[in-house]
Amino acid sequence: MASERHTISCLVENHFGVLSRVSGLISARGFNIDSLTVSTTEDPTISRMTIVVDADALKLEQVKHQLYRLIDVIDVQELREGAFIDRELLLARVNANGAARAELERVASQFGGKLADAGDRSVVIEASGDTKTLDRLVERLKPHGITKLVRTGRVALEK
Repeated sequence: MASERHTISCLVENHFGVLSRVSGLISARGFNIDSLTVSTTEDPTISRMTIVVDADALKLEQVKHQLYRLIDVIDVQELREGAFIDRELLLARVNANGAARAELERVASQFGGKLADAGDRSVVIEASGDTKTLDRLVERLKPHGITKLVRTGRVALEK
């Protein structure tokens, strides 16, 4: 069976140690977590974990069943492609002299981003968007020389 990226949304009790138990369960099943974000929900006693894993369908089902067995897990839902909205935040420090700065500002704006900071030799571009859009932005920035790059990981909500 071929593996592919899957997005899982878990509602969990907002307690100490829940993140460790969830991530430990997933890693014990033998696959890497590509992205994991945790935040409180509209109810401060509940957090939402958005987990992106690379797994085949059989292993994914096993993990979902195991997650349900954890005492602090309230709900587990696989978010299917096209049935959810996702966003990430990206910050990228890119080499830029005077001439390149205007081009980088134009590229950032094409992707809904902006220059968050500008120095003598570099700029920091800030952008948010879905994973594929930010992947395309990174490809456009590479020829300019990315010196540092950080992304938050996916947050997602079903439509």
